[in-house]
Amino acid sequence: MLKVHEVPEGAGSLAGHAALQRRLRDHVQQVARNRHRRAQPSENREVAEYIARELAAMGFQVDWQGPLSNVVALPKAAAPEPVLVAAHYDSVPFSPGADDNASAVAVLLEAARAAAQAGANVGFVAFNAEEEGLAGSRDFVERTSIVPRVVHVLEMVGYTDRRPGAQRRPVYLPIRIPDVGDFLGVIANRKSTREVERVREAARRSGTGPRLLTLSTRFGVERLLFDLLRSDHVPFWKRGIPALMWTDTANFRNPNYHRGTDTPETLDYEFMTRVCLLLCASLGL
Repeated sequence: MLKVHEVPEGAGSLAGHAALQRRLRDHVQQVARNRHRRAQPSENREVAEYIARELAAMGFQVDWQGPLSNVVALPKAAAPEPVLVAAHYDSVPFSPGADDNASAVAVLLEAARAAAQAGANVGFVAFNAEEEGLAGSRDFVERTSIVPRVVHVLEMVGYTDRRPGAQRRPVYLPIRIPDVGDFLGVIANRKSTREVERVREAARRSGTGPRLLTLSTRFGVERLLFDLLRSDHVPFWKRGIPALMWTDTANFRNPNYHRGTDTPETLDYEFMTRVCLLLCASLGL
């Protein structure tokens, strides 16, 4: 019912990626502010506008989707069935949300830069109101005419803790995982099995990816595992659309989860750089 694979961290140097790491840090600094849709509406809108400006400057056709102001960016010559990369841009009230989810927005924006340069058929969506019951992604799935081949959902991808015992797991999850919080988790359901295999293969080839742990579910068992259903991949799963969640495991590693201490200086930007390089490799960029 549950299948786990591990790929070691790539041995390749990040020496040639200093500029990427700086841009990731800069994006986090721009996004990491109190920005809940209801509690801080002006900050929420400013962050959305920042994301839209960045994507438009890269050459994407950018639109505001739905009443919750999801930001949707597609190549101007998009072909049918694009791959989508998504992340939510809101935070819980009174948390700057550097890991949750400025880290993911930063990686999304830099993957978008690579996709634009490659002329790839990849679109990007920044969801609002994830912290309100996945409202933004639910609305997107209900209204959109886009039929994605697969969706890569980024959910907290910037925090590590390399002390033994720092990584925990849900007590009910019948798997063994490392107790050191230095890996990226990628979660798939049955419909997404082929896509998670692509990610593992990209990790093996790229040589610069993070330590990778993938979890695949079968027979719909994910419906019984609440902690696998806490992000914007879920509406796509419910529609039968292949989707993967990329995560640093959130509160099972990060003590700053949903707190005012979730700030930019707590993040591991080398790890984020490796996540971004792996995402780009998985997208064929």
